[in-house]
Amino acid sequence: MRELLTVIGDALDRLSPAAVVDIVLVSVSIYWLLLLLRGTTAMTVLRGAAVVLAGAALLSRALDLPVVNWLLRNSLTGLVLALALVFQPEIRRALERLGRTGLRSHRRREEDLYAIEAIVRVAARLARQQRGALIVIERETGLREVTDTGVPVGAELSGELLGSIFAPNAPLHDGAVVVRLDRIVAAGCTLPLSDSPLPAEHGMRHRAALGITERTDAVVVVVSEERGELALASNGRMLTGLDEARLSRQLLRLFALEDLGVEAGRAADAVGVDRRPV
Repeated sequence: MRELLTVIGDALDRLSPAAVVDIVLVSVSIYWLLLLLRGTTAMTVLRGAAVVLAGAALLSRALDLPVVNWLLRNSLTGLVLALALVFQPEIRRALERLGRTGLRSHRRREEDLYAIEAIVRVAARLARQQRGALIVIERETGLREVTDTGVPVGAELSGELLGSIFAPNAPLHDGAVVVRLDRIVAAGCTLPLSDSPLPAEHGMRHRAALGITERTDAVVVVVSEERGELALASNGRMLTGLDEARLSRQLLRLFALEDLGVEAGRAADAVGVDRRPV
């Protein structure tokens, strides 16, 4: 017991403020990385790699295996490069999140509110008509790579235009529409597909919606053509079985517009505006 207390005391004596900062930074970085990987296939790969390395280290020490010991000591550079290749999507997503400012002007917030109200109305109408749709709402991360795969539109956002794009025989109805503020940037866009497991009833629209939200901070509204259901994807996760009210609440929460949504509703009620779905 005395030896243990002596060791702890010596460690505390050598603990300088710089060392404390160093330990905290490393701990926070590891914790943040684990949170980023939680619920992804990369976490499974990381656990498997940890098991292999731990097993190899234990065997090499227990059985005194000189070759394995030499490989473990001299493979640090190779392991770092391998991790960078295996976890490239996760590293890219982490850097992309660090680059977000989280700042939005009052005008930007009003434009976001207008876009959300229009999208919710048209999505609910398309769901009732069982017409499939995929609407991508751009936030801070630019979606130039996505819009380049579609047809430029550059028109003011409106329910009528969105409805015509997703008409059954329209040439662009199979792709995704990208919305930036109160404008439709492009239609007929191709989205990256997610590798995450999804329920059997979810098709390519849901997989595409999840794929773009795993790589960017975009928010995607999905209308199922087969079941006429609404779904919302963001941050690599998906909410399904939504109705118009729940979809509106979730979008307002994601864009931090609950206060503007309440004010807009009160103003509409005060002047007697009909806010029922069209």
